Amino acid sequence: MENPYEKCPIYENETYLLRLVEASDAPDLLRVYSDEKAVPFFNGDNCHGDDFHYTTLERMQSAIGFWLWAYRDKGFVRWAVVDKTAGQAVGTIELFNRRSSDYFDQCGLLRLDLHSGHERTDAIREILSLIVPPAFELFDCRMIAAKIPPAAVQRKAAAEQLGFTLSKEKLVGGDDGKEYTDYYVLHQSL
Repeated sequence: MENPYEKCPIYENETYLLRLVEASDAPDLLRVYSDEKAVPFFNGDNCHGDDFHYTTLERMQSAIGFWLWAYRDKGFVRWAVVDKTAGQAVGTIELFNRRSSDYFDQCGLLRLDLHSGHERTDAIREILSLIVPPAFELFDCRMIAAKIPPAAVQRKAAAEQLGFTLSKEKLVGGDDGKEYTDYYVLHQSL
């Protein structure tokens, strides 16, 4: 499988397209990141206090610029989630292989940010079904983990339908040692 940092793979089905985020996605993604119903489901763990609630086009453009810099620096891949029917980006997915000294070592850490209109079990399952199966090999990881807060019942149902289970383990922040909870994991099947 190709290195995702050399050539970012594209995944799609009839409804959704996942491709590397682009600067031109800023107006669409501003709708997502300014959506106050969606913000509580975004994962800001270990992100230096960023809550991902962006209310100006300039702030959204700055975030996309950082995501593209991190991609070039091989920090993480951030895909735009494009609703093919609407012809617009309705969210993003971030993935990287987390190296750490805690339980979540060699873990594909997945962050899914969606507009509240797509925070539905069927949509989430469809989106995750595109990215999760190839992620193990793509990021050379033994498990995939995604934070799912208790209030995200649709997200939890979708993840559980795909085989994710709530981990009792805590993710330990690399910078400050802070412990984070509510991670659902899917182990690679051998």
